[in-house]
Amino acid sequence: MPLARLFAMAFRQVIDELHTRLADRGWTAMRPPYGFVLVAASHGPLNGAAIADLMGMTKQGASKLIDAMEADGYVRREPGGAGDGRSKQVALTARGRRLLDEVEAIYADIEAEWADVVGRDRVEAIRDDLLAVLRAAHGGRLPPIRPTW
Repeated sequence: MPLARLFAMAFRQVIDELHTRLADRGWTAMRPPYGFVLVAASHGPLNGAAIADLMGMTKQGASKLIDAMEADGYVRREPGGAGDGRSKQVALTARGRRLLDEVEAIYADIEAEWADVVGRDRVEAIRDDLLAVLRAAHGGRLPPIRPTW
């Protein structure tokens, strides 16, 4: 079976399990596109155009996504600076940071479960190999995490 198909299946399994566990922990206001924006915003505020580009959607679609995330308390709009009063930056709220911390804890639990199946050394080898392949393909850096739709 091609690795691409296995990666797609593993990704879907992890994301489905993530959302199940988030809901079990009370994070019910979580839609799948939120994660991409939250991870990107965790590195610092970004504007709506950057979110639209990341998500592969129009600026209007990104604005609606930001509206929903803001209503759910995960991000806030801040003045963008540079003298343009219309420019807004999207930044994580404390709630958004807590959600990302919860996501990281769940990912660690899932990886521990994988390690129970194949061993910790094998999980770390998979991580090292994927990092090497991705960095080789992207000039030594990791690419942004983007939806595949």
